[in-house]
Amino acid sequence: MISSTLSTKGRRLAPAALLAVAALLSITVQAQAFDIMEATIPGIHAAFMSGELSCVELVQGYLRRIEAYDKQGPALNAIQTVNPQALEEAARLDAAFAESGLVGPLHCIPVLVKDQVEVAGMPTTYGSAIFKDFISDRDATIVKRMKEAGAIILAKTNMGEFASGYVGSAFGFCRNPYDPARNPSSSSCGTGAAVAANFGAVGIAEDTGGSTRGPASHTSTVGLRPTTPLISRYGMMPATPTRDTLGPLTRTVTDAAILTSVIAGYDPNDPLTAYSVGNVPDTYTAFLDPDGLRGARIGVIREPMSSDADPTRPDYAAIQAIVDQAVSDMRALGAEVIDPLIIPNLMELMDVGGGSSETEAAINAYLAQLPNAPVRSFREIAVSDLVAPVRRSGLINALNRSTSDPDYLRSLAKREELRQVILQVMAEYQLDAIVYPTFSHEPAVIPDDILTRTSGGGTPGSNRSLSPLIGFPALTVPAGFTPAGLPVGIDILGRPFTEGMLFKFGYAYEQATQHRRPPAYTPPLPDGR
Repeated sequence: MISSTLSTKGRRLAPAALLAVAALLSITVQAQAFDIMEATIPGIHAAFMSGELSCVELVQGYLRRIEAYDKQGPALNAIQTVNPQALEEAARLDAAFAESGLVGPLHCIPVLVKDQVEVAGMPTTYGSAIFKDFISDRDATIVKRMKEAGAIILAKTNMGEFASGYVGSAFGFCRNPYDPARNPSSSSCGTGAAVAANFGAVGIAEDTGGSTRGPASHTSTVGLRPTTPLISRYGMMPATPTRDTLGPLTRTVTDAAILTSVIAGYDPNDPLTAYSVGNVPDTYTAFLDPDGLRGARIGVIREPMSSDADPTRPDYAAIQAIVDQAVSDMRALGAEVIDPLIIPNLMELMDVGGGSSETEAAINAYLAQLPNAPVRSFREIAVSDLVAPVRRSGLINALNRSTSDPDYLRSLAKREELRQVILQVMAEYQLDAIVYPTFSHEPAVIPDDILTRTSGGGTPGSNRSLSPLIGFPALTVPAGFTPAGLPVGIDILGRPFTEGMLFKFGYAYEQATQHRRPPAYTPPLPDGR
C-alpha cells in the first residue's frame, strides 16, 4: 500500500517531512532515466531528489510538447493560454528546492486548468470570444490551494463554450489525441486531450453532467467527479450549481488521489463544502491498495442510460465486450460482482429535466463578483452573436427560467426519488459500488459543419448523468480500447464521500490491467524530454 502524509488539515508540511514523503513515494519508481512521457507526481519528485531533473527542465519539456502537437502536428487545440511566467516560477521552485527540499506535495507539478476556472493574471475565457480579453485578479480556491502546495499553473485548457460541448467561439473545437478526426467529449475537452497527450503532469476538469468523466473515457485517462460538496467551486463560472463540481483529471489513479488530497475540503467562500467537514481523510493516497478489490461487492448496470444508445451498432457490442472483460478482471481480483444489476425504471427516473432553471440566476450572481467582466448579465451572453451556434440555443433556452418554476421543483423531487432508489438497490444487494461504461459508444467523428451547426456533434450513448443527478461520486478509469483503437472508460460510482474507496477500487483495477497507453499521434519528441 502506498502511504503519504499529505493533509487537508495542514496544507503545508515541513521540508524534512516532505523529503520523507517524496522518498517513500519514490520507491514505486524504478531507477531509470527520467521520461516525460507518462510522468507521474511520484516519478517527477523522485527525479528531482536524485538530481536528474530540474523544475525548469520539466516545464521546458511540456512547453516543447505543447508547441509541437497543439497547434501543429495533430493540432489538438487543447490549450487556450500558456502561463508566460511558468519558467520563472520553475526557477524559483528550483532555488527553493536547493535550499530546503520540496515546498509541498505538488512541488513543481505543472497543472493544466480548465479555462472555466479563474487564475489571477491569466485570461479566463470560459471558451467564449466574449471573454477573450478578460483577466481575473483572483485565484479560484482550488488554484490557491494548488499553488500553496507548490504547483505551477502551466496553462489554461480549452473548453466547450460556457461548459457545454467541445466547441467554443474563443478557440474552435478540441480534437481527440487518439484520433484527431474524433471528439474528446464535452466541455473539459482541452484538459482531457492535453493530459492524455502529456502536455502537463495533471489537470483540473469540471463536471456538471459528465464533463470530467467524458473526456477521461475518450482519452484513456482517470477522472473523478467527487461528491458535490467535496471541492470548492469558488472562482469557477457556474452552470447548474446543484450539479457543478471540479475534480482531477490525470493519467493515473495515484495522481488523482494526490491532487484530490490537496484541493478537497471546506471553503467558506463555497458554503456547500461545509457538508464535507468530517468526511475528508488526511490523504486519499492511504487508500491505494493493489489488493483493494478483494471482498468488494460491485453491481454492473448493463442497461443504457441514454435514449440515443443503439444496441445494434458494432461499437456498442465492442464496448459491452470490454465491460465483460472488466467484470472478469474484477472477479479475478477478489470482487463479488452482481451482473447485471437491475434498477427498476432507471431511464424514466433519470429523465428529470429542470437543469437550465438554475443557470441565469447563478451566472448573474457570479458576474456580479467580477468588476471588469465584459458583460454584466447572463442575458447579454445568451443573445450575443459571438457565441458559437451549437451553444447559443441552449443558452437562450435557459433565459427567463428560475428555481421557482414548477418543472424545476418537480425535477428536484424526481432526483430525490432516483437517489432513494439507488441507495435502496445498493442496500438490497449489499453493494459497495456500481460499475457501468461511461459511454455505450466510441468517440464520435467531428462533423464537418461543427462550427456552424446549431445542435449535435457529441458522442451518443452517454451514461454519465446518474452521478450528477444524485450527487454521488464516480471515478472513471481506462478499461481498454475498441477494435478501432479508441479508448473506453468505465465509471465506478459509490455513496457520498466514498472517494477513498473509489480510489482503492480504481487503483487495484488499474494496477492489474494497465490499460492506459499514450496516443500514437503525440509520440516522444526527438530530444527525449
